[in-house]
Amino acid sequence: MACNNNRPAEKNNHQGNPTVTEDNGPQFRKDGDLWFIQKESNDTLRHIDIELAITDQERAKGLMYRKSMPEQQGMLFIFNEEQEQSFWMKNTYISLDILYINKDKEIVSIQKYATPLSEDGLPSYKPAMYVVEVVGGFCDKYHITYGDRVAFKAGKQLPESRIY
Repeated sequence: MACNNNRPAEKNNHQGNPTVTEDNGPQFRKDGDLWFIQKESNDTLRHIDIELAITDQERAKGLMYRKSMPEQQGMLFIFNEEQEQSFWMKNTYISLDILYINKDKEIVSIQKYATPLSEDGLPSYKPAMYVVEVVGGFCDKYHITYGDRVAFKAGKQLPESRIY
């Protein structure tokens, strides 16, 4: 039986003395690239590496248990159909901006600076087929707003039944 008591792990350094390593939770897995595109000019506002959440299990876990994430990384959730979505921050230790995106890849709603560990629902208010999670403050820093679009390219095989 495994036990996580949330204490940093100890390892011996090359001199035999224990050193403390920080547990940052699950490691990022690069599955593709995503671009945020400005609505009027079509200019790229920002590029990030993405980890995909496609299966029910991947979507349910999301970014839970991660203690940090660089701003050049994010998670892209892909759903089977466009509908109103709602996320929460249970077991999520970092503040996030949550972007809800419709089937046309247009940002329709943003929940900024989501409170870590909160179990309050964060609804999309409009139908969304995709959701992107990035570190809290990302949208303000890079001026990403409603109506902007996203484009993404997956480095792994996506299910055939989906149109991207």
